[in-house]
Amino acid sequence: MSSSEKFDPRALTDFARYYGFHYGLIDPLALVQDVLTDMERGLRGQSSSLPMIPAYISPVSRVPRGKTVIALDAGGTNLRAALIHFDDQGKAQTQNTEKAPMPGTYGRVSPEQFFDKIADVTIPLIEKAPHAEGIGFTFSYPMEITKDADGILLGFSKEVDAPEVIGRSIGQGLREALARRNIPVPGKIVLLNDTVATLLSGLLSIPSHRGLNQYGVAPGPVVGLILGTGINTAYPEKNIPKIGFASAAAPQIVVCETGTFAHRYMGILDREYDATTKNPGAYTLEKAVAGAYLGPLTFHILKQAIQDGLLRFRKSQEFLAWPTVQTKDLNAFMHSPLTGEGPMGQLFDTDERDAVAAVAYLTSLVTERAARFSAAVVAAMVERLGGYDPLAPVRIAVEGTTYMIYQGMRTALESYLHTILVSGKKRFYVLAPVEQASLFGAAVAALSP
Repeated sequence: MSSSEKFDPRALTDFARYYGFHYGLIDPLALVQDVLTDMERGLRGQSSSLPMIPAYISPVSRVPRGKTVIALDAGGTNLRAALIHFDDQGKAQTQNTEKAPMPGTYGRVSPEQFFDKIADVTIPLIEKAPHAEGIGFTFSYPMEITKDADGILLGFSKEVDAPEVIGRSIGQGLREALARRNIPVPGKIVLLNDTVATLLSGLLSIPSHRGLNQYGVAPGPVVGLILGTGINTAYPEKNIPKIGFASAAAPQIVVCETGTFAHRYMGILDREYDATTKNPGAYTLEKAVAGAYLGPLTFHILKQAIQDGLLRFRKSQEFLAWPTVQTKDLNAFMHSPLTGEGPMGQLFDTDERDAVAAVAYLTSLVTERAARFSAAVVAAMVERLGGYDPLAPVRIAVEGTTYMIYQGMRTALESYLHTILVSGKKRFYVLAPVEQASLFGAAVAALSP
């Protein structure tokens, strides 16, 4: 697209509709019902793209005052530990934070070495708080959660080299490492993933009522949403037929594994891009909404626009030769498309303003669709919980860089969510980002029944 060719949003919109990635092709209310149907199937143990994994944790309705617990957080390349004290108002205070490299990030380690490294950051905290109520452990790697809230490791990310730990119980491994040093375990050890931690941290950071509550209204439930490199949701469930669980008084947290949801809105270019990934046919929703995929997916779409002659600029052949586009580079471009900076910005000459606009326009369509998908998934959680009581709104705790910093995502997601939840019978909710979710959520888990 040279300086003589004009930016044509109508042609770009037609292109998006033809190839099936325009957000307007999605019926959000129908999508909510699709999600709810798969949720119910997953809870019953039937064939479903949502596995609906029980966390074996019931969220506390009120965080106990004056309690101290040990919180551990393992994920990526870091291992963090801290004492979390809940003051007289139930607010969490972080004390004596310990930090170390994640075991296995600097060479292969045996199971004993792996758990000894975790014990190394835990023991100083036990010595400072020998009467702590327990240990909450956010372990952000794939786990199978057991009925006693331990976690059997299913696999590590590429950063961690500890293959013999796979298949072992993480909580039990830590217990054994502490026992080797004659260190008593203060209470139970509760394993949870980062989505459950996000939900539980919402109990602390999103107030259920402002000011006094003279009517004794119970607080609204909390939903956890992570929208970062991936996407996932968790919520409290009263009935899980596949494990024989039913309790209206003490619901159990369920992790939906939302990224695996098989939606009905796969377009031509979605299918082509999916075929290039390492797991074709899986994680259908995640590939449309999450940070790991938004850059590469948009790159595939932009290449098609060039090949169709809809997008032209002098360095287009150079762009077509790129292996991919990183989401962070695409996001940097979208935050400041006119500066000519970064890998994307440097593609365009100063007289190619219309090409810059076309790239930004197509990218924004992908973002809008991702936001609409994500909003529908969260709306399904709210609908599952009811959400009709204006005095006890559903609280939605959110964490993740894609939600927080990806250009246009947060505004669009919140707008779509509101539109969906006021359609028909109005639902009431409060949505807020949470900080230190992994540590605070682990601390609440240690106090949960």
